[in-house]
Amino acid sequence: MKYMKAKSVLSCIVAIAAVAGGLNSCGIEQPEEVQSSFETMTVKKSDIEIPYKYSARMKGQNDVMITPQVSGQLTKICVTEGQQVKRGQTLFVIDSRTAQHELESARANLQAAQANLTAAIAQSNSAKLEYESNQNLYNKKIVSTYMLENSKNNYNQAQATVSQAKAAVSQATAAVNQARVNLGFCTITAPVTGVIGRIAVRTGDQVSPASSLTILSGNTMMEAEFSVTEAILEAQIHEGVTADEKDKLIANLPDVTFVMKNGTEYPHKGRVSSLTGVVDAATGSLACKATFPNPEGHLYSGIQGTIVLSFAEQNVMVIPQYAVVRMQDKSLVYKVKSDSTATAVDVTVADTGNGKDFIVTSGLKVGDKIVTTGASNVTEGQKVLFPAVEKSKK
Repeated sequence: MKYMKAKSVLSCIVAIAAVAGGLNSCGIEQPEEVQSSFETMTVKKSDIEIPYKYSARMKGQNDVMITPQVSGQLTKICVTEGQQVKRGQTLFVIDSRTAQHELESARANLQAAQANLTAAIAQSNSAKLEYESNQNLYNKKIVSTYMLENSKNNYNQAQATVSQAKAAVSQATAAVNQARVNLGFCTITAPVTGVIGRIAVRTGDQVSPASSLTILSGNTMMEAEFSVTEAILEAQIHEGVTADEKDKLIANLPDVTFVMKNGTEYPHKGRVSSLTGVVDAATGSLACKATFPNPEGHLYSGIQGTIVLSFAEQNVMVIPQYAVVRMQDKSLVYKVKSDSTATAVDVTVADTGNGKDFIVTSGLKVGDKIVTTGASNVTEGQKVLFPAVEKSKK
């Protein structure tokens, strides 16, 4: 009985072998190596942009501290906190009665000085005529030397009085101009277009040039302040460049993006506008500013976010992050050998910052086939490519 069963199994095996042989002899295509549940890719070089991200704080390009130029009582506040104002718009009004009185007094002093000057000029002209007359009489031997010298001294003194009177008029004129300016200072206007910050005073407060009324953020253009690692820029801006070269290099830097704390990307691109010439010894970074247009007024001084500065890396090997298996302090990639089995190789990778890819700096070469999807499930020597379903030849 056992012998008959064994014979039957052997017959089945022989029959299957015969069928397989018959298929081959009939010209049926042989199976090809195809991907299984593991996916693979061939390593090649390409170009990629790497975004570098830095914490940043926005500031109005023309933030101005508003302080009074004269002392007095604040009689009117014409704006509110957060209000958008235009250049020249009235912000605060200080009691102008004292300044008005000083202007009227200065004008009166100017009128008096001008009257004195007119009188001095008339006296000088009279003294001149007397001196010239005595000079003529002296030449005819009619008057004495004493009378001539006396009239000459009177004329010189009259001329000095005219000079003093002219100086007094100049001083009085300056006093009027200063009083007029002080009167104008009683109305405080916006020096730039922008947004009103916190108002630190109230109507009725006594203010002086030492008082801070508010900060006006000139927000038509905004500046993002951030620090860039020296290593990031050393390929762009090398040590020892001249000021002209530095300006050209800054002009060639890519546009920057500002991302707000809630993840919203500001729609307008910015440009790097300045770099400090000194690297911070403690942090190894350079302070930078990027300028952004703010036509809709969506950006305000003090808001924080992230600056994204992208640099192009050319002719590098890029692989997906899921192709890399982390094992303690190593990064492994499974390379597919000619027999379709996988072997682990150590690689060195750099993050691209896009959350999807790595740049391979060592461990692989162009043309290598590696496992991508499913790499974390591969074991050493495991076959990762299998034959395709057989197809009948037409």
